[in-house]
Amino acid sequence: MDHAPDDIVCRPIGVVRSRFAVPEGVPIQTAGAPQEAGRIEVAPAYAAGLRDIEGFEYLIVLTHLHLCRQERLEVVPFLDDRSHGVFATRAPARPNRIGLSIVRLESVVGACLHFTGNDMVDGTPVLDIKPYVPRFDVRQTERVGWFAERLADLDAARADGRMA
Repeated sequence: MDHAPDDIVCRPIGVVRSRFAVPEGVPIQTAGAPQEAGRIEVAPAYAAGLRDIEGFEYLIVLTHLHLCRQERLEVVPFLDDRSHGVFATRAPARPNRIGLSIVRLESVVGACLHFTGNDMVDGTPVLDIKPYVPRFDVRQTERVGWFAERLADLDAARADGRMA
């Protein structure tokens, strides 16, 4: 780590618009709410970067989890009642509070991306958008750690106040 810069600066390229005003009650993963709608309003300065994006069915959206004020190295995640190292979870209370969502692109209207599979709060800053390409992104595995015992609970799981 002696070569790492002291500060890394990311500028939001847009903002998420969602029916969720607060983190409590938000689906904890996009796969748990595939019909939940949202949109990304891309800032005018970055609108040209959307060219050809309508050709993709899914997008990877990287966000700043701006409402999470905690930083923990061990957490009790939403799908479990036991503590785990934060890097073995998808919990928002992490050192850099970077969120990752894979959403289904429904339409592009100007610089606005309408999508389903929303697990984000209204006003969430978007740091980057990347196309989801199965050949690049899908890995077949049965080794999913502690999640293996909890995946059946995904559809009903919602965020609560433990990560605020």
